[in-house]
Amino acid sequence: MDQPAISDYGFLSDCRSGALVGRDGSVDWWCPDRFDAPSVFGRLLDPDGGHWRIAPLAASRVERAYHPDTLVLRTVHHTPDGSVAVTDALAAELGARGHQLGMNSPAVLLRVVEGLTGRVRMHLDFAPRPEYGLLTPYLHEQPDGGVLAAAGPVRLTLRGGGQALRTDRDRVAHTFEVAAGQVVGFDLAYAPVYGNPPARLDPVTTLAETTRAWEAYRENHRYSGCYPDQVRNSATVLTGLTYTRSGAVAAALTTSLPERIGGDRNYDYRYSWLRDFAATMRAFWVAACPIEASRLFAWAARSIGRVGDQPVPVVFGLEGERDLSEHECTHLRGYADSRPVRIGNDAWRQRQLDVPGEVLSAVWRLHDYLGATLDEELLEMVVGLAEHVAATWRLPDRGVWEIRDGERHYLSSKVFCWAALDRAVRLAPQLGDRADPRRWAEIRDEIRETVLREGWNDRIGAYTAAFGSAELDASALYMPIVRFLPASDPRMRSTIDVIERELSTEDGLVRRWNTDPAGFVVCSFWLVECLAMAGEMDRARALFEKVLGYGNDLGLFAEQIDLSTGAQLGNTPQALSHIGLINAAWRLTDPTTV
Repeated sequence: MDQPAISDYGFLSDCRSGALVGRDGSVDWWCPDRFDAPSVFGRLLDPDGGHWRIAPLAASRVERAYHPDTLVLRTVHHTPDGSVAVTDALAAELGARGHQLGMNSPAVLLRVVEGLTGRVRMHLDFAPRPEYGLLTPYLHEQPDGGVLAAAGPVRLTLRGGGQALRTDRDRVAHTFEVAAGQVVGFDLAYAPVYGNPPARLDPVTTLAETTRAWEAYRENHRYSGCYPDQVRNSATVLTGLTYTRSGAVAAALTTSLPERIGGDRNYDYRYSWLRDFAATMRAFWVAACPIEASRLFAWAARSIGRVGDQPVPVVFGLEGERDLSEHECTHLRGYADSRPVRIGNDAWRQRQLDVPGEVLSAVWRLHDYLGATLDEELLEMVVGLAEHVAATWRLPDRGVWEIRDGERHYLSSKVFCWAALDRAVRLAPQLGDRADPRRWAEIRDEIRETVLREGWNDRIGAYTAAFGSAELDASALYMPIVRFLPASDPRMRSTIDVIERELSTEDGLVRRWNTDPAGFVVCSFWLVECLAMAGEMDRARALFEKVLGYGNDLGLFAEQIDLSTGAQLGNTPQALSHIGLINAAWRLTDPTTV
């Protein structure tokens, strides 16, 4: 593999979009308009996809860390001639504080170079390639020493803090020297060609303002449970994946990073999944982020709209878009030659029966804050989802893993159908005359009896992936988490043991199913929760700490972990992995929490 490991990348965000910067100083991914917009830097997915690198000319030893409670990344390069720090961030709006972060982000990438010791020769290599690498822009030197890059719908303005930048056809290659105590700031501003011009900001001043904006944001959140540093870090990552304008949380920053190097299970995760909804809401509450939880809830209710006969979509665009039709970028080689590269996600077309259970579980979590009666639109949504489950729970679906080879009667989907009606019954006093709690309770109990009868495999001694199946599935670990069965129930306890024995490695990685080639990070955190709920706190803590060891040096988690090498795989940073960390840490704090 001739490109950086997935774990080599650090995450920057302005809560509108995000960027990935490698340990080598190269920004290899940035979609400046919003998380799911076309990239201007896409070397992550193709060597010719565009990048912006600032690093010493000489080989260097690298140390890096986030400024505490921020996504402002400081990378220190130690060379034979001295040391230099490069601090990277996506700019916050000047003066933004608290929950204003991301509301009017200027779409400016800041890179500030500071000499620490000696004199270090630095090299800047700027090669933007908009529209996922399809466009090579014209570069125009500007009177102020900057460079304007224009192509198609994109304008980018690179300025060098007094450095006179020179173009070389389709790139800027610039060498400069930094002495101890010297500071050189660069900023790259994006704007659409037919809109307002790119913002002009002083990079050093704006970097300080951006740092203060993140600090002020995190000051509003207090967490007092186990593993506070890791929880606060994961909560900051979740904030960074939140599209502030709507409140939606992107499942990941990236598209098409592979589940297996060279494989074709490469999907676009830059959208917001209702499947993750209840777990995300719970993580926000655990991390003391009630405003984020409320805004996410409002986004979901607005996106779902009226519930009809069609399946409730599992995934939406960040502003509630429903049609996310998928296509392949055949001109891109893919990460480590893993094709195809996909834009869009056809999961929006699937029937996935778990979705209403996720949404109604989230409503139940918020019910104390919603008042004695729900507003008309929310009431209609809750009743509509309950009726939809009552009418459709017997149908097969694609399951929580969004399998594309056909529908089955997946156990976890039926469990979430039970959860949907269970929460609807509990919410009935707030629903008025349209609630039908007696009928909902009867169907809920029928679902439970069916799951207990059809989902159990006596030969294996576990609840399995689907009715009549002999395949194990780690999603069965969600049964105690949604309170379908206590973890101490003999059959549930047996299921936990079998999954731990057959799907888990000694190092704590849990696969989704027997043939899964990698550990799925959130499944390991689910196992932590189940062990804690079963009263095995020492084993749960030990497992939790093993899983923490798979994060990179910045505490970031992708979707999966290679079983043989421990390398991160899949899209990154993965919201669900960090959600799982937060919720498992709270379970270790209070095993009885709902």
